[in-house]
Amino acid sequence: MTTPASTVPAITAPAHVSSGVAFRALLLRDAFVLRKNLREFLPRTILQPLLLVFVFTYVFPKIGQGVGGAGGEAEFSTMLVAGVLASVILFQGIQSVALPMVQEFGYTREIEDRVLAPLPLELVGAEKIVAGALQCLFSALIVFPIATFVPATPVHLQVDWLVLLTIAPLACVMSASLGLMFGTLFDPRTVPLLFGIVVIPLTFLGCIYFPWAQLESIRWLQILVLVNPLVYMSEGFRAALTPVHHMSLWAIYPVLLGFTMVFTALGLRTFRNRVLS
Repeated sequence: MTTPASTVPAITAPAHVSSGVAFRALLLRDAFVLRKNLREFLPRTILQPLLLVFVFTYVFPKIGQGVGGAGGEAEFSTMLVAGVLASVILFQGIQSVALPMVQEFGYTREIEDRVLAPLPLELVGAEKIVAGALQCLFSALIVFPIATFVPATPVHLQVDWLVLLTIAPLACVMSASLGLMFGTLFDPRTVPLLFGIVVIPLTFLGCIYFPWAQLESIRWLQILVLVNPLVYMSEGFRAALTPVHHMSLWAIYPVLLGFTMVFTALGLRTFRNRVLS
């Protein structure tokens, strides 16, 4: 005797299992697309840190253009590595998350395929943050060989592994969440504004080329730049990699964590609103 098909109980995977499978599938999809686009990804990732390090730590010393005062070229080169690391992570977070999001919500409409995955909308947005953070981490690793072989002056790194291994992932996630927020706030027509009025000021006032403490003589600016997340990233990497005086870690960690939480919450909310609108 056979049991009618309609009476056989359906075997379904728990919701968290199916969500996990779908989340990994989206990550693998992004990894596959990245592998297919390495010709665009690698130059975009390498060029910025290479030019910064090459100009400031190779060209300037070779032509006798001192940076950091007499005899301070080596100290400047060491300090610059931390700033370059922070700026690379920030740029990669915006480029790997924000710009594709603008396209997916714009003319490609690829976002419509993504949201068909058996995932809550917030997890689809969170996957973009995770994928972007991994790309940020890869970009950060590229800075170290550049800093080793390019500078004409010695770079004296003193690695604090505990700080480095906690600051780096936090900075990567924060940058990717910032990219998600930007990607859902801007559309293709307003992308030039993103770089013109947001990214460029963040970079020039992000303490990449100088420690935050040196702004003490311009007190109003020293206070103003505290709203810039790149400042805390630069100072955090100085604490992790250099003997240069840096901002207190008791300020860096809570602020970076706060920025990460705010950008993630805003990014996921605007992502959901854009999808449903």
